[in-house]
Amino acid sequence: MTGPNPFEVSQKQLDECARILKLDPQVHKILRVPMRELHVSLPIRMDDGSIRVFQGFRVQYNDARGPTKGGIRFHPDETIDTVRALAAWMTWKCALLDLPLGGAKGGVICNPKEMSQGELERLSRAYIDQVWQFIGPEKDILAPDVYTNPKTMACMMDEYSKIAGKNQFGVITGKPLIIGGSVGRDDATARGGLYTIREAAKELGIGLKNATVAIYGYGNAGYNAAFLCKTLFGSDIVAVSDSKGGVFSKGGLDPEKVLEHKVRTGSVIGYPNTKPISNEVLLELEVDILIPAALENVITEKNASNIKAKIVAELANGPTTPEADDIMYKNGIHVIPDLLCNAGGVTVSYFEMVQNFYMYYWEEKEVHERLDKKMTTAYHSVLKVSKEYKVNMRQSAYVVAVERVVEAMKFRGWV
Repeated sequence: MTGPNPFEVSQKQLDECARILKLDPQVHKILRVPMRELHVSLPIRMDDGSIRVFQGFRVQYNDARGPTKGGIRFHPDETIDTVRALAAWMTWKCALLDLPLGGAKGGVICNPKEMSQGELERLSRAYIDQVWQFIGPEKDILAPDVYTNPKTMACMMDEYSKIAGKNQFGVITGKPLIIGGSVGRDDATARGGLYTIREAAKELGIGLKNATVAIYGYGNAGYNAAFLCKTLFGSDIVAVSDSKGGVFSKGGLDPEKVLEHKVRTGSVIGYPNTKPISNEVLLELEVDILIPAALENVITEKNASNIKAKIVAELANGPTTPEADDIMYKNGIHVIPDLLCNAGGVTVSYFEMVQNFYMYYWEEKEVHERLDKKMTTAYHSVLKVSKEYKVNMRQSAYVVAVERVVEAMKFRGWV
């Protein structure tokens, strides 16, 4: 793991919230650690006939407000601490959006780029075989995350349904539409983030037409953010990057053509008529909006003072360390924290669960309208508390979310 330990970062963020709220120390102790975690070994027959054993995790952080919910990552650098942190953030995220859910996360240490579709399917099914007793539509609901997708979710849902002896569409979200998925799920994380960017721009008096945007990470969320910024707002996407590096064009990029180039070549690097830039340089560009949409810990105390964007919209989980938060807040940069900014994904996942439960599916316009209402309401509740407590937006998001979780715990008699 490079950079700060993400779970320690999440605990520091909670500690700061506890200080602001003057939280009961006993309650604080409970909230600092996951209530349950599972470590599993997954022996998989590889295509060459050999057997490899992969390590997997599932962390259920807190279920005071309802069944836990959270994605599963397939990543070579996955760690239990990353999964713990993501499960904690998912707990606060669901509470912040006022969803009747707790937070969880899962992960398997593997490199999907080096595995065949058959190997990935066997790995997906093996994971469910190991965790099925701990998950379910009313216990813990899985979803896609880094390097997992609707195909992965379909395999997992099918495996769980076989074990349960009946179709259980509600155990997994982010499924293909044909087997219980929801319209609007593919771009939900980015679209939800854009609704918060729109509200932040209104608050700051920034016109979004021709506003300059840089996007760190050109995966699903990053591409959709670029496409929607351009098509919904008329903004100029001046820089994008992936794990290999980035490209810059003062005149703006065509998001769809950049994606076609990436699919064809494996990277955004080398896109015609652009200047190559590093990921580090992209973060420090003088733009109106910076969207970190990759992994955690990319804005730290080392580079935070060099961030020049007016709005930092965190589509990634945990891209900013607490030290960097303080620096950007003092510098007047409006950070839309991950708990809020990227909550569109879990919100539409929740909508998918609701549709699965009563077997009636909404049209895309209805999904977008419901998502817009949820994200806009959450943004303004965070902004209001930020002004009341005179704290940054992340601290404010924690205050709103943690208060809701603690209230649920109190009513249930846990504390």
